[in-house]
This record gives sequence, structure tokens and C-alpha cells, in this order.
Amino acid sequence: MSDKNNFIDYIRIFARSGHGGAGSTHFMRNKLTAMGGPDGGDGGRGGHIILRGNSNLWTLLHLRYFKNVLAENGENGSKNNCKGRDGKDIIIEVPLGTIARDEETEEIEAEILEDGQEIIWLQGGRGGLGNSHFATPTNQAPEHSQPGEPGVEGWKNIELKVLADVGLVGFPNAGKSTLLSVITAAKPKIANYAFTTLVPQLGMVAYRDNKSFCIADLPGIIEGAADGKGLGHRFLRHIERNSVLLFLIPADSTDHKKEFEILRNELEQYNPELLQKDFIIAISKSDMLDDELKEAIRKELPESIPHIFISSVINKGLMELKDLLWNALNKPVA
Repeated sequence: MSDKNNFIDYIRIFARSGHGGAGSTHFMRNKLTAMGGPDGGDGGRGGHIILRGNSNLWTLLHLRYFKNVLAENGENGSKNNCKGRDGKDIIIEVPLGTIARDEETEEIEAEILEDGQEIIWLQGGRGGLGNSHFATPTNQAPEHSQPGEPGVEGWKNIELKVLADVGLVGFPNAGKSTLLSVITAAKPKIANYAFTTLVPQLGMVAYRDNKSFCIADLPGIIEGAADGKGLGHRFLRHIERNSVLLFLIPADSTDHKKEFEILRNELEQYNPELLQKDFIIAISKSDMLDDELKEAIRKELPESIPHIFISSVINKGLMELKDLLWNALNKPVA
């Protein structure tokens, strides 16, 4: 399989939980008892559809052919107060950061954030009660039992938002992949994904005293992404959970301030709440700059946002960058 298809972050499925089994209408009959009381058993519960978090999964690739998810129906009740068997549950393992929503209402129905977390996404129908439940002093031979409840069904969307501490934001030429490959080299835990020809990566950054944090290099924004051009929303939703956004702007950009404003504007158009996150600006490829040029670039940048000059090629400023990111991630909550 080509790299191109290895990152699946969106799946559309038809899902149906199991129908509850019907309760039984039955009366005890044996050679000693010709006209016994009601002994109809209850129906079994229909199978649930359950989502379970699995920290070893990074994509929804394993679900790409999972088009119809139909849980088993509960068994009908039977005589001698025998309860029907419950329908078998279906457990869908998903990566952390997965959201399940109803296609029609777009309502989020489940969100998986922890390893081993289980959420009953679509509940199986309850089994019906058998006629033994309906006997009363005045009606000792009830002729009715309950049917089972239907399951829940509908078209559903499962989508993945990459969970990372730091989101790397920049145009495709900003040098994001190079930076990631250098600062995650000490503990290489990188998964290569692809949306189109762009390759986002997730990596663990080794920090001082055996600490580490997670950084996601996400596909490059292009102007108009918030309107759905280019990769559009498919990319931008991955930024929603990053607590710090690192804007990477190359030293050879013709207008550093404008490039930052375009990137910032795309985020605002998509979701204004993204502007509440901590921003850091890194000027990449800065080995080509002298002090005078650095000063000129510094004047272009917003004063309120911390900035740093780095070069992934000659390993310049990278420890300082890690310090900046670590401090931003671990600053005390006001």
C-alpha cells in the first residue's frame, strides 16, 4: 500500500445496534401441571456498538472497509422463564482523539481521549418482558408479553483529531518536516501519514531530565484553507487540541509579517477559539541571516508573541526553542 493512503482520518459508516429480543408468552405445561401459570422468559438485550480507545493506533486505516456495522439482535425469551441471550456487542478500537458524530444532526455522540476508555456509542434495544411479569391477582394468566425495543441506526462519521501538545503551523516550504526530524531524532517515534502529497508527522521531542512532549507537523496551510480550499478543514481540525501553536516562517520569506497574518487569519476564520492558544514564532533557515537582517525581521514581527531564530540544518537555536515550548506547555494556570 502506498504512503499516500496510510493516513485515514475520516470514516463514514452505517451503524445499527441490535434489536432487543421479544418476551415470551408461555404457560407452564408438563405431565404434572395441565394448566400452570405464566412462565414466559424475557428477551435478551440487543448488541451495543462500543468505541474503545487504543493508544497504539494513530489512524483510522483499519476501519476503511468497515462500511456497515450491524450488531447482533437479542434472542427471544422462551418457556420456563428462560431469558433470551443478549446480542453480541461490537467493539470498535479507535485512536485517541477520535470523535464520533451523527451525519444528519452533526451532533458529537462520543469522544475518545484515553487508552482503554470505552463508550457505548449506540445502545442495543432492551429485551421485552415475558408474560410472567404481567400476572396479577385478578389476571393470573396474562396473554401478552412485550416486544423487544429496536436498536439505534443511522449514518455516522468517525473522525480523528491528532492529539499533540504542540501544533506546527506554516506553509509547505517553511521547513517543518526538517525541524521535526531533527528535534525528534533523540527519541524517534514518528509515524508517517499522508493526506495528499503532504506528509504530516507526529513525534516525541526529547527534553531535559528525560522529559518529553509531543509535536505534530501538520500539512501546510494555504491561503483560503478555512474556506475549504486545498486541504481545508480536513487539516485545520487537527490543530484544535494543540495547546501551543508554533508558527514556522522561513527566513527567505518576502514578507514575514504578512505570512504570519495569513496563517493566523486562516485559524481565526476556521475557529476564533484557536486564537486563545499560546503562539510562538520561529524563523527557520536563519543560518543565512546576519545580525542586521535579523533585526529587520524582528521589527516586522508582532511584539506580543515570543519569537526565535533557528536553523535545523546547523542545529542553531533548537534547545532554546524546546525551552520556549516546554515553558509555554507547563506555565501555571492563572
